[in-house]
Amino acid sequence: MSAGTLYTTSEVEKKRVRSSVSLIVWGSTNQDNTLTRQISAIAAFAGLSVEVKEGTAGIVKTPTLASKDGFSLFEASAIGRYIASLAPSSTLIGRGAKEAALVDQWVSFVDADISRYNTLILHLVKGTITPYNKPIHTVFQDRLASALITVEKHLVTRTYLATERITLADITLASELQSAFSTTVDAALRAKLPNVLRHFETIVNQPNLASIFGSTTFAEKALQYTPPPKEKKEKAPAPPAPKAEKKPKEEAVDDDDDDDKPTQEAPKEKNPLDLLPKSTFNLEDWKRAYSNKETRGSGGALEWFYQNFDKEGFSLWRVDFKYNEELTQTYMSSNQIGGFFNRLEASRKYLFGSIGVLGTRNNSIISGALIARGLDIKPVVDVAPDWESYTYERIDLTNAEQKAFFEAALAWDLEIGDKKWVDGKNFK
Repeated sequence: MSAGTLYTTSEVEKKRVRSSVSLIVWGSTNQDNTLTRQISAIAAFAGLSVEVKEGTAGIVKTPTLASKDGFSLFEASAIGRYIASLAPSSTLIGRGAKEAALVDQWVSFVDADISRYNTLILHLVKGTITPYNKPIHTVFQDRLASALITVEKHLVTRTYLATERITLADITLASELQSAFSTTVDAALRAKLPNVLRHFETIVNQPNLASIFGSTTFAEKALQYTPPPKEKKEKAPAPPAPKAEKKPKEEAVDDDDDDDKPTQEAPKEKNPLDLLPKSTFNLEDWKRAYSNKETRGSGGALEWFYQNFDKEGFSLWRVDFKYNEELTQTYMSSNQIGGFFNRLEASRKYLFGSIGVLGTRNNSIISGALIARGLDIKPVVDVAPDWESYTYERIDLTNAEQKAFFEAALAWDLEIGDKKWVDGKNFK
């Protein structure tokens, strides 16, 4: 029995989505295959089928299910629930109000906490969302990992998510996991998810689902962003230099009056930071490493930093806003950091910063870390008129607490008291 026709994103729409960030939707490009597989698997388990076609001009949003009686429905979760309700047995959506609520709970969790962040990570690393932002990438990965750990703990004493039988929630989770396991969830993270893996293998190997899910290619390492190669610009040939005209010789004139001679400008005074002894630590190389590597872990940006840092040529500083009681909305505090960084522009080649907002509305603070040329912070930051609105404390990496603060500020997972990192900005 057919549940209807499932319309997915057309090739025209895929091209349109790829050409404009504003047109990215969850049901497009790579995620479209995941949702199609999810709906097809639900239908197969319910003993039904769907015919998959590319979307037409009359389709409001994909995926959309259209039945023969004219009924039309979009959004994958809604389509899945509707198809599950058509099954002769109601076990897919739970028996009774409580089981049905538990099924809906886990479907919502997968959509909001697993599918969402898996999709955002893929858009970032594949360059669909530009410009690439490595700290945001790290935040998304942490949230995806946290969601998977939640599922792992839940499955320690359970075979399935919501009931004692396979439900809509289990198939929804397996569909998204197949995408995540092959792209964004690496072997190291999977090693922490034995029960999630067991659940996944149970679902995808069901006799009526195996042909839909097929085989899964597990990623050894998570996909990473690769900057596009810079285009080499061909230099235009220089025009031939005009021939100098010969001027007649002028008689020498003895003139003691130098008032008419142009005055020579005094040479620009060098920035004292440029006069410091050459350092083995290249700040621009660090900024590239920070932008393109994971912050923590083997081969990450922090590992690169500790291998290359020159404590004689650079210094580390904790920076805190003095007037946190004046802060209100956290987004306004984030904008304040951006303004401070803009006013530090003259010190860009001498400074790196990672500063964030921690806390909630009307109860937040601004704090973070700086890497500065030289051993004195003042010559680096006094180019900003509001530099004295912040306190600066030298960070000693031999002090475990200060080192942990520095690493957390760079990784955007800093916590101070009961206040957690909400948003941040980098000065690069």
